[in-house]
Amino acid sequence: MAIRLYKAYTPGTRNRRVSTFVDITKKKPEKSLIKSNNYKKGHNSRGVITSKHRGGGHKKKYRVIDFKRKKINIWAKVTAIEYDPNRNARLALLHYADGTKKYILHPRSLKIGNQVISGPNSSIEIGNALPMKNIPLGTAVHNIELTPGKGGQIVRAAGAYAQILAKEGKFITLKLPSSEVRLINQSCYATIGQIGNIDASNITIGKAGRNRWLGKKPKVRGIAMNPVDHPHGGGEGRSPIGKTHPVTPWGKPALGIKTRAHNKYSNSLILRRRK
Repeated sequence: MAIRLYKAYTPGTRNRRVSTFVDITKKKPEKSLIKSNNYKKGHNSRGVITSKHRGGGHKKKYRVIDFKRKKINIWAKVTAIEYDPNRNARLALLHYADGTKKYILHPRSLKIGNQVISGPNSSIEIGNALPMKNIPLGTAVHNIELTPGKGGQIVRAAGAYAQILAKEGKFITLKLPSSEVRLINQSCYATIGQIGNIDASNITIGKAGRNRWLGKKPKVRGIAMNPVDHPHGGGEGRSPIGKTHPVTPWGKPALGIKTRAHNKYSNSLILRRRK
């Protein structure tokens, strides 16, 4: 992937950096692998806003992605690389030898015409999926399961990869992209390689309208509100928030307060917390 830079022809092009999409080889998605995306825009069944700053955006279909990779020992050929409006990673369209088609997250360096396979005895090559107990130490992996058979849940963003550090007993020690080091069951599947589209982090939105296309609504600072609307509100001019620390609109501590449950079941599996 490459990044396209703009000169300041308009205020919207000043500092704008977008993808060139040169890696995309197929414009329209596979019809059998899409379904309607019933996007609630941050409202619950009663119409009450439960997640703020969501709404609008371009209409989009959901691409059904094979996170489980459970077609064991059946070769698949990469036939296309596609755009996915629901994530910053690209998708690779696989045609299996038995005639089925599946989407997977596109690993870096996986090209059209390459073949991939999943299974315990798969070779250590880009795009292959196998249990982590069969993957050598130091290998970069992505789309990692947390529970065997449930499908990949972590390390799925563009450019992300985890590294296998050690094997002991029934657990594998992984270093995640956040620098967290944790234990995962050795029977969990993972895919070899780093996820592609590594320049996604270099994209600059450029104007507020592009965020509206993505379904993101403007955020208003609490200090700019009235006291009835936010604990930070009120005062004359640019007054401070008037509290010892920032809080949410509902009075709970915000900005830096740890919200992870102290008795969460996976606490014992985390060897080093993320920074």
